[in-house]
Amino acid sequence: MTTGISARTRGTVLTVLASISFSLSGPLAKALIDAGLSPQQIVTARIITATGLLFLFVLVTRPALLRVRRGDVRLLVVYGVVGVAGVQVFYFAAVSRIPVGVAILIEYSSPLLVVLWVRFVRGTVLPKAAWLGTGVALVGLAMVAQVWQGLRLDAFGVLFAVAAAFCIAAYFLLGEHAVGTIEPLGLVTWGMAVGSAGMLVLAPPWTFPDDAMSRTVAVGPWAPQAWVLIVVLAVVATALAYLFSISALRHVPSNVASVLALTEPIVVIFVAWALLNQQLALIQLIGAGVLLAGATVVQLASHGPVIPAEAVPAPEPEPGQDRAA
Repeated sequence: MTTGISARTRGTVLTVLASISFSLSGPLAKALIDAGLSPQQIVTARIITATGLLFLFVLVTRPALLRVRRGDVRLLVVYGVVGVAGVQVFYFAAVSRIPVGVAILIEYSSPLLVVLWVRFVRGTVLPKAAWLGTGVALVGLAMVAQVWQGLRLDAFGVLFAVAAAFCIAAYFLLGEHAVGTIEPLGLVTWGMAVGSAGMLVLAPPWTFPDDAMSRTVAVGPWAPQAWVLIVVLAVVATALAYLFSISALRHVPSNVASVLALTEPIVVIFVAWALLNQQLALIQLIGAGVLLAGATVVQLASHGPVIPAEAVPAPEPEPGQDRAA
């Protein structure tokens, strides 16, 4: 019992650390966009930088992790294309056409997709509290994102956000499957490499403006050059964030980790407040509390045993009914 509780605690802490790390992405990317870089250029720069740093670190410390079994190649490719490049590209495409709050709400409906997959594809019966907590967390997310402000629906924007939600759901499900046979550090390193290859097609670095990395970027009281923010994005909001998130899937199931990851939008609004001086509304603070309450319910519900669908006892037959029928 102690081991189980310790594993859940580690998984929860790692997921929250991942959310905090991922949360830097939005505000720093917003500052870089204001400095004239396109979203696709930012994604390319951060993923390629993260890939280079990860490969260097692994080569020096644990080169054996770069060995890939033939049976894992397809999994790594799908993970890199969908879970690394796909999430970011579709999300940025969505926010370019619909309000950020609406895009976040649609994108972070991914826990519901994960729960549906676990229930109906894997055939795992989840506690009712897990469904309730997921719903409560999504309501809190809607309050944090303030989706009712400036609402306008663009068909392609909505489709891009839905695609991002499916990519995130796939990221958690693929990651949960992959960490059973692949070390998290090796998985993230190769996933970044595959994602980099995809971004080289969409926004190759040689198409960047000559002064792209030397531009001055205003971030709160600081004014660093763009390359400094790219390095921070690559190390903290990409390499460490993915490593924390994937490592968490060794300790908590994907349906729990995906709901706990909803803490990221909460951290984002506080980071935006601290770095970009964006004001916090009372409804956002209340929504943060509602979201955390829902995530807590899901976490508590996960303490019970998971029951495969085929193990659920069949209903007793009516009196007089042939049991064999």
